[in-house]
Parts: sequence; structure tokens; C-alpha cells
Amino acid sequence: MGTTTLVEPAPAVAEREKLAVIDADIHVTMPEDGTMERFLPEEWREHHRTIGMRGHVGSAYPRIAPNAARHDSWPPSGGPPGSDLDFLRMQLLDEWELDYGIMTPLIRAGGDVNLEYGAALCRAMNDWQLAEWIEPEPRMRGSIVVPYEDGELAAAEVDRMGGHPGFLQLLLLVRTREPLGHRKYWKMYEAAARHDLPVAIHFGGAGGGPITGAGWPSHYVEDHGGMPQAFQPQVASLVYEGVFERFPTLKVVLIEGGFSWLAPLMWRLDHCWKRMGAELGRLRRPPSEYVRDHFWVTTQPMEEPPDPEYFEQMLEWMEMDDHLMFATDYPHWDFDSPAQALPARLDRGLRKAILAGNARRLYGLD
Repeated sequence: MGTTTLVEPAPAVAEREKLAVIDADIHVTMPEDGTMERFLPEEWREHHRTIGMRGHVGSAYPRIAPNAARHDSWPPSGGPPGSDLDFLRMQLLDEWELDYGIMTPLIRAGGDVNLEYGAALCRAMNDWQLAEWIEPEPRMRGSIVVPYEDGELAAAEVDRMGGHPGFLQLLLLVRTREPLGHRKYWKMYEAAARHDLPVAIHFGGAGGGPITGAGWPSHYVEDHGGMPQAFQPQVASLVYEGVFERFPTLKVVLIEGGFSWLAPLMWRLDHCWKRMGAELGRLRRPPSEYVRDHFWVTTQPMEEPPDPEYFEQMLEWMEMDDHLMFATDYPHWDFDSPAQALPARLDRGLRKAILAGNARRLYGLD
């Protein structure tokens, strides 16, 4: 369990277990060779070349790990990690015999302050995923990158791409300009529900304010280790604002934010609701029930209790072991291999569910 760079070779895994694996978090990256301009409408190409993105100041990956990448993940083609399909096939899909890999391309287009330009970048990213990853590689599935700060623009992109079976979810970053329960995002949720697509919320982003609840941190490790504090208010907002009463089929996936904090958060939300629930007349059930019914989480990064037995206790507290999905975070430096991510003595049925079964059910994969 935990983060690794040196990984056990795939044959050893195959000999020992031969379990199916679905990777819920693969960071593909567009090459910096004019590819974006090929997929952008002509009206935005000059803007992209001369002005570019205008986002909020946020955190940056440590310089010791350029592109936050494993040292061995830079492809021979010369592009950035995650940009070469053949190399990714060799190093991830084939090495670990993945059934499926779900792409989570991290681009701050969704939060760009120029909303229409950001929407054009999102469309280009989605067309690129389809043309250069999904169509040539049947094991790859995409995430619809959406301009999430404008509900109507986001809904339009969901409607454009949501009917394609190669796309499994929407994708946005966790630091948004407002809490995600606010009504400005509801048209996006309506479109997601219309297409029966989960909304995935990933580590990162910069909504315009300090990147921690206490202000600006001095060190990258404070940002990285403290990322759950960005996810927690989003969970509270989505539940308390009544999003799941309004959209009862909506599903939310929390990616790369940890998950051990969910149990005490549910306890706290329930306690507050019992004492001050009159303010939330739209809620018909305890907050913890909405969390258990509507949220899924990924394994990477996983909290590591000092005793492996505590890991199963943690899952018991959450009561969400059927909502936990395996993720490698490839090609990032804190990559988790299928061989080493889970406790060695974990129940085989639970291991099978986490490695593939839970994702298969959520996304409707064969």
C-alpha cells in the first residue's frame, strides 16, 4: 500500500493473482507540438498562440519532478509523459494487463477566466481524446473536460460528447470559484444526469482564492498533503445544497483526494444536520446517506494506517467499500501499482471489487 516509483513487474502479478484491473486515473497529456491548434477552431488559434490561458494563481508541482512525472515515464518520442499512446501501452496497459484505463487529462481550461476560450479548449481536448486515444485503443476511455465555471457552456459540451460510448464521465478540478452545490453549476448536473454520466472531481485547480482554508501555504507538501480540505467542503456543499434531491440519479467521483476523511466528515455532517437541519428543509435523509449513495472515491493516494488491519476498519467506518475504485495516477511520481497498492492480506473478494468490479459497475463496462 502506498506510493511507488519502482514497481513489481507485471508477470509476477499475473502468476500470483490474475485479477482484472481497471485504472480510474490516467493522466494523458497533449503534446506541445501544435496539436492543440490542430483541434481548435480557426477563430481561436491566433488567440491561443498569442494570448493563451488566463487562469488563477494556484499551486505548482515540485521542480524535483517535472510534470509531476515518474523519471521513467518520459517517452522516447520526446513528448511529455502521458503524450505517447504506444509508450503508454507498453508501460501501463500491457505491463499491468489493464482491462480499461480511464483518462483524466488535467488542463485548467475548465476554470479559465475567458469562458468562451476555455470552452473551445475543452472541445479541443475532447476531440483529441477521441481521435488519438479512444478510437485507436479500445481499452482507453475518456473523461469529458468541461468549462465548469459556466453551467450552460458545460452542459453544451456534455450534450455534444455525452452520447459517445468512449466517454464515461465529466471532469473538473476540485478548487472551483464557488462551492459546487451552488445553482450556477446545476445545468451541468442536469446534463450529466440526462446522459447518465458521473461527475468526476479531481485534485487541483485554483478558484481565485488561497489554496488552503487557512491561506497560502509555504511549501508544496502542505498543498499536496492538505488536498482533502478542498474536497471536504465540496462534499458538504453538494449534499447540503440539495443537489441529490434535485438530481437523484447523479453520481460523483472524487479522484486523488484520499478517502479516510469521509467517515468522520459524514459523522460531522449528520451531527450538524440533526442540530441545525431546519435550515436545510430540502434534505429528506441524513447527509451520510447521500454520501454513501452518490459518491465514489479512488485509491490513489491512499492513507496508510500503521497496522494493515486498520485499513479494513477504515472501510467499515465508511461503509463504502463497494464505491472504492483502483487508480494508478500514471505517469505521476506517486504512481501506485496494482501489485503494491492494496494490503497484501486484503480479502480476495474485496480486492477484486476495488481493482475492477466497482468501476465496472459504476461505468457500465463489460
